[in-house]
Formats: sequence, structure tokens, C-alpha cells
Amino acid sequence: MTLPSYNPSKSDSQNQTPTKSRRDKKWEALHISAPAMAIAVLIYVAALYGASLISPIVGDTLTGYYVVAMLLLATFFLFSLKVGQQWEKAVVLRLGKFHGLKGPGVFWLLPFLDFVSNWIDHRVMVTPFNAEKTLTKDTVPVDVDAVLFWVVWDAEKAALEVADYRGAISWAAQTALREILGQMSLADILVGRAKMDADLQKIIDERTTPWGISVQSVEIRDVIIPQGLEDAMSRQAQAERERQARVILGESEEQIAHSFSQASLAYINNPTALHLRGMNMLFEGLKEKGALVIVPSSAVESMNLGGLSGMVSLAQQQMPPRTS
Repeated sequence: MTLPSYNPSKSDSQNQTPTKSRRDKKWEALHISAPAMAIAVLIYVAALYGASLISPIVGDTLTGYYVVAMLLLATFFLFSLKVGQQWEKAVVLRLGKFHGLKGPGVFWLLPFLDFVSNWIDHRVMVTPFNAEKTLTKDTVPVDVDAVLFWVVWDAEKAALEVADYRGAISWAAQTALREILGQMSLADILVGRAKMDADLQKIIDERTTPWGISVQSVEIRDVIIPQGLEDAMSRQAQAERERQARVILGESEEQIAHSFSQASLAYINNPTALHLRGMNMLFEGLKEKGALVIVPSSAVESMNLGGLSGMVSLAQQQMPPRTS
């Protein structure tokens, strides 16, 4: 199996993926909902306005206590009130242990005790993947692009059994594609995409089922072969079409010869019919203006066409010229 050449930009993007993924997971775990933010803002405003009212009455110390209490209340609503979308499930850990699945809809978390480790999307997901410069069974390097359709059916397993289920299913699909390509010849790949799709779906689904993920379908989008091999296959197909055309032409000649053989049996004992057929052929040839008719000498002698053709020629010479 040949490896793709080093690409700095591609390598850099892959190195940046884990950092970005961790940052996204951090904000995803917070998942601050719009209702919680609205309530927290109202409490903050009420705390500031109330502090300005009670400060002259109760003093700065009690006012400070009041403001701190209101801020804690706002923070409680901000981080405890969660809203999950219809397609989402929240995996809740309490003191590091799995506590349960929450959502969709409104639910509460205990501050400092509960933590949402993952928000699992239960919709059908689409993951494109490819295999570059992969050798087939007959040692032909090919590039194959495919699309994977999958869905999470068990949010608990997807969150707890694998660190990054999205990345894991992408790599599982890519390795399965390389494995399938190594077991098939180029001709089978080009004409057997449906079988490849079924085999890929079976292999990937076996690997992802322990993670709570089910593969619905796999579709091969494109198969790219080297340009030189593509030209050679085109020439081979053209040569095959020419061979078939020559075979068909030979079969046609054989059928024509057989028809002539059958026709000769009808004329062998009927010279009058043979003469009439010869006259008809000569007439059909002379109908065309400026036509040149070539008659074999054997036919002229056997069918007495010499005198007939001379008479026709004399008649044509004596005919008045046509005016355009």
C-alpha cells in the first residue's frame, strides 16, 4: 500500500484538529440555554437596581451580601437550567460517574456536582471519507471517494465507550474501505459498486455497533484511476468494438453468400428467369444518369447480354440530348 505524499497544509490542519475539538467540547459541555441566560440577566439587573435602593437604608455590608446572593442565584440559573433540542440527548455525569441521559426539553443540573460530558445528536449524520493511492488486488493504485450515513442509537455507549465517536467512525470507514479495495480487482470495483457498498456497510457496522452507532448505508461516489491506465482501457475497449464489428461483418457476408447459393438453385434449371433477372439488373443500373455498369464476361456469355447491352447503348446515343 502506497502512502500519500507529505502535504504541509494538510498535516498542519490535522495537528490543529484536536485543540479545536477540545475547545468545542468545552463550550458544548456548558451549553448555556437562552432561557437561562435571560433569567440570569434579569437577576443581574435586579441585583444592581436593588443595591442602589437599599444601600442608603441597610448600609454597604448588607448591600454587598445582597448583591453576592443575587449573583449566586443568577449563576445557578445560568449553569443549572438546560434546554435540549428535540434531536439531542445530554450525557450527565455526577461526581465523575454516569448519572443518566437528559432531554430533550428542559432539565436541571446540580451545580458543582453534575456535568454534561456530551450532547449526542440522534439525527442521521453524513461523513465523507476516501482512500488515496490504495492498491487493488491486481496492484492498481486507485483513489476512491465515498459517503457514510450513520445514526447514534445508544447515547450512553457513544459517550462512554469511545473518546471521539465522530472521529472514530470516520477512521473506521476509511480503514474498511482500504481493506475492501485490497481484496478486489479493478474490474470488480468498476462494475461492482453495489457489492462494495454492502460489504463496507457490514464491516463498518460491526465495528461501530459496540459504540452505540448504526450504519444505515454507504455509497461510493467516485473511483479515480491513473490517466495512463484509463487511456489503455479506452484503447482496449475501442479495439474490442472493432473486433466485434469485423465479426458481425463476416457473419453478414456468410449470410449473403448463403442467400445467393439458395437463389442460384432457383435459376439453375430456368434460364429464362436468369435472363429476366439479368435484364432487370441492367435496367436498374442504367436508370441512373451517368451510371457505369460493369458486367462480368461470364455473365455476358451465359446470359447473352452482349447484344442486349449494345442495343441499349445505341438507343441511348440516338436519344435527343436533355435540356436543363
